[in-house]
Amino acid sequence: MHYFESILRVLAIGLVLGAGLPAAFAFGLRLYSAGLGGASAGGTALKANPLLKAIGLLLFMVVSAVIVVAILWITRATINHHFGVDLFPFAPKK
Repeated sequence: MHYFESILRVLAIGLVLGAGLPAAFAFGLRLYSAGLGGASAGGTALKANPLLKAIGLLLFMVVSAVIVVAILWITRATINHHFGVDLFPFAPKK
């Protein structure tokens, strides 16, 4: 049962990070563009919606933060070795 639980955890994290982050970015892009206003297909002017624009920017920031933390997580041993900074003190040491 231990192997099955491990496989399910890897699958869940893979789905969240592998499909969830690009989906969140695409949804943020859609909200941001809808918040800008512009013209519809019929040529009528659309009113700008600052709330949609702010939600889109928030999603961009979340996706960017996840990417930066992931890069720091991958390089944590190198950063600790060269600079003596332990970015994730709670993480198990190798």
